[in-house]
Amino acid sequence: MTVDDTAVVQPRQFPANRGGLCQKGWNAAAVLTVPDRLTRPLLHGRPVDWDTALDFIAERLREIRDRRGPDGVAVFGSGGLTNEKAYLLGKFARVALGTSQIDYNGRFCMSAAAAAGNRAFGVDRGLPFPVTDLAEADAVLLVGANVAETMPPFLSHLDSAALIVVDPRRTATAEQAKLHLANRPGTDLALALGLLHLAVTEGHVDRSYVDDRTSGFAEAWQLAVQWWPERTERVTGVSAADQRAAIGLLAAAGNAYILTARGTEQHASGVDTVSAWINLGLALGLPGRPGSGFGCLTGQGNGQGGREHGQKSDQLPGYRKLDDPAAREHVAGVWGVPAESLPQPGRSAYELLDALGTVDGPEAMLVFGSNPAVSAPNARHITERMSALDLLVVADFVPSETAQLAHVVLPVTQWAEETGTMTNLEGRILLRRKALSPPPGVHTDLWVLRELAVRLGQPAHRFPAEPEAVFDELRAASAGGIADYSGISYQRLRRGDALHWPCARGTNGTPRLFLDRFAHPDGRARFVPVQHRGPAEPADEAYPLLATTGRVLAHYQSGAQTRRVAELAEAAGEMFVEVHPDTAAQAGLADGDLAVVESRRGEVLARTRAVPSMRLDTVFLPFHFPGAARANLITNPALDPTSRMPEFKVCAVRLRPAAGEGDE
Repeated sequence: MTVDDTAVVQPRQFPANRGGLCQKGWNAAAVLTVPDRLTRPLLHGRPVDWDTALDFIAERLREIRDRRGPDGVAVFGSGGLTNEKAYLLGKFARVALGTSQIDYNGRFCMSAAAAAGNRAFGVDRGLPFPVTDLAEADAVLLVGANVAETMPPFLSHLDSAALIVVDPRRTATAEQAKLHLANRPGTDLALALGLLHLAVTEGHVDRSYVDDRTSGFAEAWQLAVQWWPERTERVTGVSAADQRAAIGLLAAAGNAYILTARGTEQHASGVDTVSAWINLGLALGLPGRPGSGFGCLTGQGNGQGGREHGQKSDQLPGYRKLDDPAAREHVAGVWGVPAESLPQPGRSAYELLDALGTVDGPEAMLVFGSNPAVSAPNARHITERMSALDLLVVADFVPSETAQLAHVVLPVTQWAEETGTMTNLEGRILLRRKALSPPPGVHTDLWVLRELAVRLGQPAHRFPAEPEAVFDELRAASAGGIADYSGISYQRLRRGDALHWPCARGTNGTPRLFLDRFAHPDGRARFVPVQHRGPAEPADEAYPLLATTGRVLAHYQSGAQTRRVAELAEAAGEMFVEVHPDTAAQAGLADGDLAVVESRRGEVLARTRAVPSMRLDTVFLPFHFPGAARANLITNPALDPTSRMPEFKVCAVRLRPAAGEGDE
């Protein structure tokens, strides 16, 4: 809401958050008026008018495309963009630029869960049921999620459940759990195999469900049979007694859910790890059963919708595959271009960033809503690659660390200053309406894309800048696809209809998937045989500790927004590393000392927090801080072979005193 054209945050009673807000939500309005808000385009650091900036970009893009071909230009998007922006960005890349080199930061977020969901169920939707269903749960296994800090209102849905938390740290969420399984980082897959072993050997498998609704159980069991409790304990550090207690709680529950998040997904074996948790859920008969289920929690504002409409390198709108001839024909028809003109899939996010400025890589990149200088793994290397570009263009509303590297910075609107749709973690489409006008001279991303497209020779009508017009085109492009939005309209959303995709024209949507059948042609869910293979970079004599990363309550993503809000910055404090007191002492550190956390890729400066509940072999760092405090200076870019997800959540490190570095 607004008072005298000033944004005021007021909680709204809504099913997903029950009228609650986290600290970041309460302070969301302050982000709109931060002192260094961008209000004029910058060209080589100097303010210029819009025509000058856009003409410069278009001229440089044409030069690079003429010299290098369409793939000389790259586009990098975001899971924080509205559905309309994500859709038009993908169209802009493939039609106005003709490039295959487009991906987005959601590759770093949900890609492992998406790939595992697709191969098990035939469709990927974070929660295939309304979040309110969780209120009836008797037990919930929460794997790699610290929702008490990342999405506090979500906890209200778990009040009645026996909560089992899998996390190497004793997080604020683990503190509220009935059972905490503190596994060694990088051993989630082994733990899932061990729990499946116990489900079978202790007689908890739902045999009729497995026989009637699934396939592949025998093959999955052939690998899980090797993971008896004592072996699982040796590998994971989770006691056999706690393993049995976890399976006992799930098996005794009338309604049970398994929910995964980044902690178990951001690994070079992330897809197989999520598949292992799905296998456990299938053995217990949970997915597609009223009152029970399997789901994945999203990590960005539009983490679900952002991956459905074409800004991912291998996808077209409606969750269609770019290499599917029928999908190409359909979308090309909506766009009014020949299907053969659409490029084939390009590089994934890290591979794209890694190739920038190289002999075979793009020479230019346009970035919308992302800050890879902080958020990408092996961040120093990625910063160097972006600095090697002939042209870097960043559309943002604050001078993020990536924007500070850019040749051109374009000031764009923020959440309260524009209309657009978002898709929440349960697949429900929400209309976010414009509440106030942006500062003079600030435009929407849709306007920027249209203006650039026109300068690149496209007709203006092909790139509408009004969000409702873009959404109507998105509906047509998604019609008949997995994520079918054709039955959703702004009119229906304005009147408050609860619409979950798939929502074909003339229907009321699908709040609960899989109740009758799964999305594979035979209607069955697939067990996928998987085997534990451990971290890509295990601890060794030179780097004896394992580092894992995550979030804190006051900050969001790379922190570019929240670090600029005084209340949030004060609450979060400075960069820190959590470490067991004995491990700290062995490294010559005490609580409060400035430490260096070093991996084979770089080092991070952080204030020591001696935490007795930490594992002796593990350190934790939040990833929201810039400069020498970037946690991703040390993270490992090893990629999952299927999803191309980097291994953010575990790498080998060593710890030492900073010897005065960074102290004042």
